[in-house]
Parts: sequence; C-alpha cells; structure tokens
Amino acid sequence: MGQGLWRIARNQQLQQQGYSGQGYLTREHGRRIPANNVSNMSHRKQAQGGIDIYHLLKTKKSKEQEGFINLEMLPPELSFTILSYLNATDLCLASCVWQDLANDELLWQGLCKSTWGHCSIYNKNPPLGFSFRKLYMQLDEGSLTFNANPDEGVNYFMSKGILDDSPKEIAKFIFCTRTLNWKKLRIYLDERRDVLDDLVTLHNFRNQFLPNALREFFRHIHAPEERGEYLETLITKFSHRFCACNPDLMRELGLSPDAVYVLCYSLILLSIDLTSPHVKNKMSKREFIRNTRRAAQNISEDFVGHLYDNIYLIGHVAA
Repeated sequence: MGQGLWRIARNQQLQQQGYSGQGYLTREHGRRIPANNVSNMSHRKQAQGGIDIYHLLKTKKSKEQEGFINLEMLPPELSFTILSYLNATDLCLASCVWQDLANDELLWQGLCKSTWGHCSIYNKNPPLGFSFRKLYMQLDEGSLTFNANPDEGVNYFMSKGILDDSPKEIAKFIFCTRTLNWKKLRIYLDERRDVLDDLVTLHNFRNQFLPNALREFFRHIHAPEERGEYLETLITKFSHRFCACNPDLMRELGLSPDAVYVLCYSLILLSIDLTSPHVKNKMSKREFIRNTRRAAQNISEDFVGHLYDNIYLIGHVAA
C-alpha cells in the first residue's frame, strides 16, 4: 500500500513541476506510454478511484486467503530440498501439516542417505515393517548418542541392525557421515586403530598436490591438538596411502613414504609458523627449502618451493 501511495504522490509531484522531459516512459497494462500522455494517465487513475491502492489491497487479501505455501503442490525434488534443512524434531512437526508428503518413504529414504551416506542396512533386504522414517529417527538418535559417548553410539547402531560389527563398515559409516562430533570421533579413532586403518584406505589422493591431499585427509580424520604418537601415526598412514595412490608421481620425484612423512611434518610446522599470531619472525621460503632439503635430500628445490607457496596462499593444512 505504501508503494502505491508513493506512486500517486510522485505522479502528482511531476504534474506540479510540469515535468515533460523526453524519453520518460511508464507502463499501464503492459503498454509503453510516451511522456506527453503521463499527465492524462495520472488524471485517469485518480478518476478511477486509485487503481494502485485497490490492486494492492486485493493482492494482499488474496495472499491472506492463500496462507503458507503448500509443499505438496511443489515438485517432489523441491519439497525434499526444503525439508532436508529440518532436523528430526522439526520433520515430525512438519508431518502434522504435510501428512502425505511427510509419510512418503522416498522422501525419508533420500533424507537418510543424504545425511548418512552409508549404512549396512541399506544393502540388506528390509525386515518386516521396515520404514525409512523410523530409520531416520534411529540414525538421528544414534548420532546424538555417539556425540556423547562414541562406544555407546556405535553399539546403538549395531543393536538396531543399522551397522554390522565390522571395522570396514564402521569406517564407511564415519567416512560418509558429517553429523558426528569431530572431537569425539578423534578419541574413538585413537582407540580403534582397526577402524582408522580402513578409514584411511577410503581416501583417494590420486593426482592431488600434497598439501591439498593432506587438508582433505584432516577434514575427515582431525589432527590432535598436540604433537604425539597419534599425530605421528596419522602422518605415517597418510604417507603410505598417498604413495599408493600416486605411484608414477613418486617414481618421477624419487619420493618414498619416509620422504613424504618428512614433507608432511614440515608442512604442519610451516602452517603453524605462518598462521600463528604468536610467531613474530615468520619462516621465509628460503629457510623452508633449506630445512626441508636437509631432512630429505632427494627432493627438488622447485617442488619444495611450490609447497611453501601453497601454505602461504591457502593456509593451514590441519586447521
């Protein structure tokens, strides 16, 4: 309504100012009207009792009658996208309004697999009375339990038949799930090295630059906050996996898993040095090349220089 009043007031102001500039155009019912007809059109609108205000009131009334958008009238893909932003509690509340849509098994199946990409139960014949809606609630409950106590969370998944008691199946579940607390996950993997081994093998670092591959690795398997045996274990496993994924590159550069280990450790130390506000004198590129080649003599200077540039431009490899 405010815009309609403003438009009428503006037309009156233009009339009082005697505006007749060339090229001034307006629209009425989709037609372009030249400047010399603006004054006549404004008088005609006033004579009709304020068409703009009436139109706005009519539009507002029709919108009030329509209420909120009915998701069941939208394409299923769009409805699924909207509902995918809701958690389990909000989805249950939404089912009170959109009953047919909320009870659609395809919707709940998509919600399950988009949040928990792998579960052992996906590859089994569903038991009698199986429902993806019920499975979604169990997966959500199990994730919350895992974030409080990882061992209890995994046991919950197994008790419900969602996961098999296998390190490989647990590793796939962790790899394809983003709702698990990374601090609790780090503690769990430190205790379950068998699961950690299978989780490392799920990564594919083929044709990736070493710092970028290390960032991807630490996005799934978070590095500890302090140096120690667990960090050394992670770097060792990554080094062997990186070499296994890039055998041709390793031969071309003359690198071994031990050399990659040295490079990874150097990249972590460089990341801390360049990003920490407590370090005043940052390590220069020349110093990084000299220190790294002293530990791994077969590495070319150009390659080490590219490593430094990547950390300098992109940032920490284990943030």
